[in-house]
Parts: sequence; structure tokens; C-alpha cells
Amino acid sequence: MKKTIPSLLIALAFAAPAAVNAASNQDITARHFASLVSGPQPKLAELTMFFTQFPKGGDLHNHYSGAIYAEQYLEWVDKQGYCIDKETSRIVTDQAKRTAGCVSAQDLALDNTALRNLLQRWSVKDFYNHGAQQMPPDHTFFETFGYFNDVASTNGNDGLKRLKQRAIDENLSYIETVYEIAPITLDPDFDKSVKNDGSLPQQLDAYLKKLEANPSFAKGIADYNTHLDTSSAGIDDEQFTMRYQPFVLRFLTPSMVFSQMAAGFKLAMSNPKVVAVNIVGAEHFTVSMRDYDLHMQMFKFLKAKYPQVKLSLHAGELALGMVPPEGLKFHIGEAIDVAGGQRIGHGIDIVHERNAPALLKEMRDRKIPVEINLSSNEFILGIKGEAHPVTVYRKYGVPFVISTDDAGVSRNNLSNEYMLFATRYHADYAEVKKLSYDSIRYSFMSDADKQRLLKQLGDRFAKFEADVANSQQKSVK
Repeated sequence: MKKTIPSLLIALAFAAPAAVNAASNQDITARHFASLVSGPQPKLAELTMFFTQFPKGGDLHNHYSGAIYAEQYLEWVDKQGYCIDKETSRIVTDQAKRTAGCVSAQDLALDNTALRNLLQRWSVKDFYNHGAQQMPPDHTFFETFGYFNDVASTNGNDGLKRLKQRAIDENLSYIETVYEIAPITLDPDFDKSVKNDGSLPQQLDAYLKKLEANPSFAKGIADYNTHLDTSSAGIDDEQFTMRYQPFVLRFLTPSMVFSQMAAGFKLAMSNPKVVAVNIVGAEHFTVSMRDYDLHMQMFKFLKAKYPQVKLSLHAGELALGMVPPEGLKFHIGEAIDVAGGQRIGHGIDIVHERNAPALLKEMRDRKIPVEINLSSNEFILGIKGEAHPVTVYRKYGVPFVISTDDAGVSRNNLSNEYMLFATRYHADYAEVKKLSYDSIRYSFMSDADKQRLLKQLGDRFAKFEADVANSQQKSVK
């Protein structure tokens, strides 16, 4: 017997209540979000609460050592029996060099002035609040790493667990972290002879063979793998996943840079937790600028040998005035077209690049995303608001993701980065939700891991939107 139209509608309503409710909850959440960001002043306190609970997929531009807060480093100083010079805020690891002014971290923390000075040196705290440490912003930022590196690597498992817990606390399920410098080999002969000309592939091939025959190079790779396996123990579970990128320091000599790249590629081929290779360091330093094209050619050479290895490259972290204008014209383009970069970190100088519209179209068509780091771009480069090229990427349809860079140094978190984006660029709920999904889609995880986390993200959004809808319905009663 055929069902009547009314009875069919009733049956459908009872057959798929979840789908109906999901759409309704999303609409209610979208309207609530619009009420928080609209008007002359966004409701920042409520938005902070909203984005803390908002389901976030991944943080794809994250530096492990820069993500740890200074207070955590102080705990490790005492754990390892080191002391801190109260005047310089430097960690002293050699007991023979310990002086009366070198105290435990616990004692230093009891001296409010010494602690405040340390926080101003180990992070950007108080820089815009009339703090005492007033070096230029970029110098302040990059100098911080030299203070705490002595206790960063030796506490990898504890540090990664702290990052994991903080991620879970703000409803983040994945971090792709730039973790530990790739093994370095110095070869003065190569440094003296290398020429960035037509013979470069042959020079690099010969040096690579030399590295591969060097037992210490192989040992460095094995040691990195052992350290990573130990540090990452217990990190992955049903709630959370982390993957790793060994990094290359761009301001070292050519032999050291290439050896790090080669080691990074081999690590990515041998360890499934290593999903990409990255190059880091201040892009405006003299050596970084001088050797930029050489570095991209080195990546090109290795990418041809190991096409499976992914590249997420810091490129275009430059602003007008940091370098001469011609220095702004090629970094992103070469990172993509020469090196074969599949994601771009920062990408600030895009508006100065040669034939920028064509490059933007290429990035859109090839789906090469940009990792946007609003807080660090503002601090290091002075780029914010409508001057930030996220407005250009957005207009041209270039994919991008929201990330933290160095949350411990910036004393920030991913929730606040989302809030900055939403309030500065008048995003609607659909856009920020898409950005969360894109941070999984554009990750370098395996396809199986992506599908697993995308499904979980969908479940988390369903719960989040139901909770928001429920809260809104209660508030109007």
C-alpha cells in the first residue's frame, strides 16, 4: 500500500532527525558567531570563549622549541641541575662556571625583577608594554631561541606531551611541528669550491656521495630517528596526532645547509612520522639572502632524487625596508617553481614578487597553501590588518591555513590566532569552519590518517554546534 504524502513526510522526519538537527545547529551557530563579530566592536571576550571550544583540525606551522612557554623551560633547568645567571638570563650548564649570581630557576622565580627580565628575553612579553628589553622586534624574537635551547632537545617527550595537552585543551587534534635540527656535516672544501652555475648538479651529486660514505652522517640520521622515536612515544592516540619536520638552518655554510637537507630527505624516507623537510631561520640575514637561490637549487636537486618527500618552506618572511626592494621579488616564486615547495610558510612578500598575479594564480590552481601566522608577522615584520597579504590570498582564491608559528615565544595560542583572523578580516562561520577542515586537508599526513581525523573533526563539529545551539536556545527562554 502506497504511503500518502503527509505520512511520507512524517516518516522522513523520523528517519533522519540527526541530519535535520545538524543543519539547524550549524545555522544557529553561524548566527551566533555573526552576532559576536558584527557591530562596531567585536565581542572579544565571548569570541575567546567561542574559539577556545571551536574544533580545530591542525596547526601546520609550529616550531617545537618556540611553542614551549618559558615557565616550562625553567622547570627543566632545575630538573637537569643547571642554573641561570640572574644578570644575563643565560642558562649555565657547566658546573665549573657556576658563580654566586647563577641561581636555580626556583630561586630566580622568587625574584620578580629577575624573572620579569628573563621573560622579556625568552619571549616577547612586555615588548609593547614599555618593557626594559627594547631591541628591535625581529632581533628580540630570533634571539629568544639561544636562551632556552640547552633544555629544549633534552626534554622532548615531556615537551611534546605538554604541547599535546595544551592542544587538547583548546580542541585541536593535530600538530605538524618543526622538530629538531637535521644532522649537520661541515665540509670546508665544498664551501670553498661550490658554484651556483650549470655545474651545480654535478657538484651536489659528488658531495651527496661523499656524505653517504661518511659514517658520521649515517650515525646522525640514526641518532635523529632514535631521538624522535623516544620523544614521540605516547603522543599519538585516538584524540590526538603529531607529525614532524626536521629543519635546516638557512644561515649556515653551503656544506652544512646541504648536509642538513640531505639528512632531512633521508629521514622523511625512513621514518613514517617525518612527513616533510623545512628550512628556517631569519630570511633577512646576510647569508640567508646571499644563498637563497643556491638553497632552492639544492632542494630542487634532492626533490628530483626523492620526489615522495614533501616540502613546507619558510619563504617571503620579509617586509619592505628589511632588505633592498629587489630582495623581495623572488623568494616565494623560487620556493615553488625551483625548490618544489608544496606549502609556503608566512608568504608575506607576495605583493612584491615578480608577476605576483600570475604567481597567485599558480598557487590557486596548484592548491599550494600558505601557513598564515598573524601574531608573529605583526611582531617580527610589523605587518597586520589590511597590510597583511592574507587579504590578497583570500581575494585570489589561494588556499591558506591559520597557524601559530612560535606560540611560547609569542605567548599565544591557536584559538587567539583564529580570533585575530575572524575579527580583523570579517570572516563568517562558514569560512573559519572551512579553515579548520583545510588544516587537515593540507597536512602532510598519510591519506588514511587524514580521513580518520576529518571524520573525527566532523563529529566534533556536530557536538560543538549542538552545544552552541542548546546554549542559545536556553539564553532566549
